[in-house]
Amino acid sequence: MIKWVIILLIVAAAASLLGMPALAGAAATGARILIGIVLVIFLLVVLGIFAVT
Repeated sequence: MIKWVIILLIVAAAASLLGMPALAGAAATGARILIGIVLVIFLLVVLGIFAVT
């Protein structure tokens, strides 16, 4: 999932540099949502509520 976040951030940066604000905003929003999901899963693993096998 971290790989997808990095890909979306690169797409957002490239789209922003090329003057495509709609694509840059969509990619940044997708990356922001995935970062939130990753943080929630990480906290659940750290607290021992969710086990990754």
